[in-house]
Formats: sequence, C-alpha cells, structure tokens
Amino acid sequence: MADFHQNGNIATIHNLRTRSDEDISRELQSYAATRKISLVLPSLFSELEGDALPNILEELAKVPYLHRIVIGLDQANEEQYRHARKFFSVLPQTHVVIWNSSPRMLEIQDRLEKLGLGPIENGKGKNVWGCLGFLIACADSSVVAIHDCDIVTYEKEMLDRMVYPVANPNFPYQLSKGYYARVGDGKINGRVSRMLVSPLLIALKRTIGDRDYLDFLRAFRYPLSGEMAMRTGILPDLRIPSDWGLEIGVLSEAWRNLAPKSVCQVEIADHYDHKHQDLSAEDKSRGLSRMSIDICKAMFRKLAADGTVFNEEVFRTLKATYYRSALDVLDCYYNDAKANGLYLDRHSEENAVELFADNIITAGQMFLEKPSETPFIPTWNRVHSADPDLMTDMLKAVAEDLKEYA
Repeated sequence: MADFHQNGNIATIHNLRTRSDEDISRELQSYAATRKISLVLPSLFSELEGDALPNILEELAKVPYLHRIVIGLDQANEEQYRHARKFFSVLPQTHVVIWNSSPRMLEIQDRLEKLGLGPIENGKGKNVWGCLGFLIACADSSVVAIHDCDIVTYEKEMLDRMVYPVANPNFPYQLSKGYYARVGDGKINGRVSRMLVSPLLIALKRTIGDRDYLDFLRAFRYPLSGEMAMRTGILPDLRIPSDWGLEIGVLSEAWRNLAPKSVCQVEIADHYDHKHQDLSAEDKSRGLSRMSIDICKAMFRKLAADGTVFNEEVFRTLKATYYRSALDVLDCYYNDAKANGLYLDRHSEENAVELFADNIITAGQMFLEKPSETPFIPTWNRVHSADPDLMTDMLKAVAEDLKEYA
C-alpha cells in the first residue's frame, strides 16, 4: 500500500486502494457533462507498429467521458497517414489524426517560420504544442490530458486518476503530474530520472545554492513522466521546449506561472513500463544521450532566465558534483533493489552516469555557444497576436487533410 506523505511543496494525491476505478470514472463522467475533457496523444508512426498502442486504444475505448482525442502523427508519409486513420478508427470517441507532415500543415509551419515563431527543432515538444494549438482553436474543452503512445502496461485507470484532480471543480489544481514506480522484468528502470535528474538537482543546489525552482522540481517523485493533465485556461500562455525537454519545460512553466497549491502529483499506477531507448553513447543525437542533453539544457535555460550566471567553471564544477552525487544515489537504488528482490546492474548504471556527466558539459557548451537562442516555442497567445487567422487556418488544414486522404 502507498504511503500518505506530503512533501510541503506540492500536493500528492495517493492511491490508498480505498476507492474503485469504476467509482472515479462515474464521477468524471458527471463532471464531463459541463467540463469537457480531451486527450492528446503525440505519436510517431513507428509506434503504430509496436505492441503497446493497440492495447492503449483498447483501454481508451472503455473511457466514457472523453470529448475528443487528438493524435499528433510524426514521421509519416501519405500512405502511413492513411493507415493511421484506419488504425485509430477503432476509437469510439470523436478523434482526429493530425498529419504533421502534410503539405497543408507544412504551409502552416512555413507561415510560423516567416514570422520567426516556428519551433526550433522537431521533437515531442513540437508535436504536443501543435496538438494543444488545435485544441485551443476548437475552444470546447476545459481539461486536456497528455500521455505517450508506448506504455506497455497501460490501463484506463491511469487516465482516470491523472485527470481527476484537474477535472474536479472543487479542487484548486491547474496541473496534475502522474507518477509511478518504474519496475519491470525484475529490475528497476527509469535511468534518466533516477541517475540524471535526481542527482543533477542535488548537484545544482550544492553548486549554485538554494533556489525555490530546484526545491519545486525535487518535490516530484517522477518529474520525467509523460503523463499529465491541465485545465485548458493555462494553455495559451504555456511556453514549452520543442525537443525532449518537454516534461521539465512544462514543470518549469508551472513553477513560474502557477501557485504551488495549483499543482499536484498523482499516483496513477502500481507498475509502469514503456519502450526503452538505447543509451546511444556513440551518438549524442539519439536515444537517452540526446534526451539527457535536452533535459539539461531545459534546466540551465530556466535557471539562467531567473538570474543564475553560468560559465565554463560552473559547468565543470557541476559535472564533478553531479558525478559524486550520482554514485551516492546509485548506492541507495542498489540497496533498494536488493531489498526488494530486484536486479540492478551497477556496471551499466555507472556507464550511464559517466555518459550523463559528459552530457552536462555538452549541454553547458551548447548553452554558452548560443546564449541568445530562444529556449521555448512561442506561446499560442503570441502566435494569435502575430497572425490572427493562423489557428483557424490550422483547423481548416486538418479538416481538408481528413477529407482528401479519407
């Protein structure tokens, strides 16, 4: 059974196993009568060929309260888009597949770039940002949830529990963040969260001193979870990175724009597993190596925006402090795994720590080389101000794609 500890920074909504999911779902259905709830699924076409997504769709088909499902489809050609339309047609809810590479959507992207408002690079952040813009333009949802399409252990209860804190009108929460134990196949997973983010936050505090922002991030049990829900009123002013720093970027925006009492984390699953990416030690543009760089950049940019001064000496000190902190944390995880009969490979974990330590320097160099680089995708409020017709035209582009490629 879960504990009931509150950390004092943000609210934690536990699953104390005292209420059935059916009861939660019925209550959500009653809220949805006046507060429509939508879901965003950022997806690569390759995920349609995996084992996880068919089960996710089977579980989503049981959800009675969803008003709309928006699927952002990346890395797909015309034939694959047609296939995706058929693939997602099993969903009984109103749903739309946004083909991000369609000629019409590329024209929308070109308009953004001419205004200097286009996302810096392709990635999950850009996909989610586009889907959120579509939902804002629809103007008919009060709550939006987001989760990945590679969750092997997906159950509808994950969505129910994640949505509940922001859908309940009697709660003050504007953002809820899912958390869970990353345990599967007899071992502890989640290396980037465990062996990069946690010790990096410790090292940053030791290196640059106390920051409320660092304490805020440390309050989250799984800050890199891709499962979150928000009230749509905060979406137009949301700034997020276009790369794989999305989760940290959203939390950074929550810290800046929302009162701590408006943010919660919620336990959504007893066990959780998804597609595992390669460490990619030889190629920093792929896998966990790229992810670690993007996450570090997101943190550095946020701290710099709040007045922290970074230079090469700071990053060298940070690397050394991180490395020692990570090895100390590794001892804790090893002992935790051993006590629970789980396996943890110390050699591969230390290899990851060494890679992440190097990538702290890489991210720092990238930050210093391009200090004027815009760290976030522009807000949808700014896009609307620069081009009042763009969001309406995006709705038309998606509708015309659906008609032409039926």
